[in-house]
Amino acid sequence: MDGMTTSSPPETLASAELLHQRDARGVHWLTLASPQTFNVLGESMLDALQQAIARVAADEAARALVLAAQGKAFCAGHNLKEMRAHPELGYYQQLFARCTRMMLALRQLPVPVIARVQGVATAAGCQLVAQCDLAVAADGARFGVNGIDVGLFCATPSVPLSRNLLPKQAMEMLLTGGFIDAAEAQRRGLVNRVVPADALDAELEALLQSVLAKPRRSLAMGKRLFYEQLELGIEAAYQLAGQTMACNMMDAVAQEGVQAFIDKREPTWRT
Repeated sequence: MDGMTTSSPPETLASAELLHQRDARGVHWLTLASPQTFNVLGESMLDALQQAIARVAADEAARALVLAAQGKAFCAGHNLKEMRAHPELGYYQQLFARCTRMMLALRQLPVPVIARVQGVATAAGCQLVAQCDLAVAADGARFGVNGIDVGLFCATPSVPLSRNLLPKQAMEMLLTGGFIDAAEAQRRGLVNRVVPADALDAELEALLQSVLAKPRRSLAMGKRLFYEQLELGIEAAYQLAGQTMACNMMDAVAQEGVQAFIDKREPTWRT
């Protein structure tokens, strides 16, 4: 992966399964680095992701997070061998609670989270893509929630999937275990952009530049509002949205942006 463009060497932290880099712009890169296991979300991977996301959350200069992966698969879901070795209700409850905490931590980050999908994303791996705010995929990537093939309905993946796709589209994937290609995933709303594999990093960089050109505080307020209002009735959603816009307008960045528009000049935070 050569998508990081930075004028100084990136900061790098690595675990056995996860590579964490931060470039000079404040873009964090979490790369699933266990291609031999198809980057499954086993206990150690979940722990590594949770810790890395916490580091991103603690970085007041962070601007975005990119979730990427090495190898042929983006992520093949949970580690079924690990799960089969612990046939205990308490263990399964604890495992899925840990996964949920990690997924919600991505939602709670004040910066945009972008999935860079280079290969197949199945079950909880598809969930991980759906949980991200944005996604860019190579045209050879495939997506499925195929736990039903082994008798396990992908219940937790259905939560973000049903918030990305229309209900019948999501249900078809969940009930049949069938896969969709990247182009279909884009048509259904699971990913934003699809490009040939050799153009994946350039497309990701173009999207990143669009995000980085916007004020961090405004993006943080907007992301929080966007997801909160989705869970509300329309009247409450409008009330929350109006309050958010009023607070956003009081911010110095928005005041400068509006004045720059009136003056027909670039705002100072873009120069």
